[in-house]
Amino acid sequence: MRGIVFESPAFLYLLLVLPVMIGYYVWRQHKAVASISVPGLQQFDQSRPTFRHWLRHILFGLRSAAIGLLIIVLARPQASSSYQDVSTEGIDIVLALDISGSMLARDFRPDRLEASKNVATEFITGRPYDRIGLVVFSGESFTQCPLTTDHAVLINLMREMKSGMIEDGTAIGEGLATAVNRIKDTDGKSKVIILLTDGVNNRGIIAPVTAAEIAKTYGIRVYTIGVGTQGYAPYPVQTPFGLQYQDMQVEIDEAILKQIAQMTDGKYFRATDNEKLKQVYSEIDKMEKSRIDVRQFRVREEKFLFPALAAFILLIIEILTRSTILRNLT
Repeated sequence: MRGIVFESPAFLYLLLVLPVMIGYYVWRQHKAVASISVPGLQQFDQSRPTFRHWLRHILFGLRSAAIGLLIIVLARPQASSSYQDVSTEGIDIVLALDISGSMLARDFRPDRLEASKNVATEFITGRPYDRIGLVVFSGESFTQCPLTTDHAVLINLMREMKSGMIEDGTAIGEGLATAVNRIKDTDGKSKVIILLTDGVNNRGIIAPVTAAEIAKTYGIRVYTIGVGTQGYAPYPVQTPFGLQYQDMQVEIDEAILKQIAQMTDGKYFRATDNEKLKQVYSEIDKMEKSRIDVRQFRVREEKFLFPALAAFILLIIEILTRSTILRNLT
């Protein structure tokens, strides 16, 4: 934010001298008019003032303007810029989200996938200074969005992801390995992966523990989240009559998820409903809060040169005009 401030604003009170000068000048001009009537000169009463006559008043205006500018110079005008210097620890976060068909189960509102997307969006919005990326996995995995600070783009890409984008299944190892590959070479001082799934690893050539070992090698901390209620949940099932929901046993490989978290100095969470899922992300947010040191400071740039130069030019014009064109009138 830029604006003009004055280092010595008290000098601006001197500007009150200008109205006094103008008033005195006008009063003196009236006093200078002759009050003696001379017979036979009435024909000159209608004569218009010459250019030289008006130029004499313009010179007074130039001098007054120059004095006003010099007073402003004394007050030292400065352009002020306010900055907010944010120094952050530099946390890089990759969200690895399961988009398999089972994520459409209705034990969350409206389902597990939409609930996960909504809560993750709130998490992203609350961390404006972090680089965040998005990896999705099902029967295989891919990067939906690389690490970025443009969270608007990230959120839009998250909204576009849906179950069925890739072959169905639950390749937890593949999803974690893709996330590790995305974050391992970054220069962030802290690297975090949040892995969310609702099932058991049943696809892919990379075992979840192997991917966790790679993450540990690169100093990447992995938080794992198991999504699903306890017991049974309504799962979508394709039938001859279309998509229907049937109550099926919730199966989450908590042992593997706990092992991944333990190996990488992370933590495992179990979310059984929307509110629990929000609490999980809130707890992760607190544990991985960026060390932000906000300092407000003001940079000021001297701006007296322009009014000083303008005052100098006006004075030169006045002196030259008075000593040349109006030399015989002064």
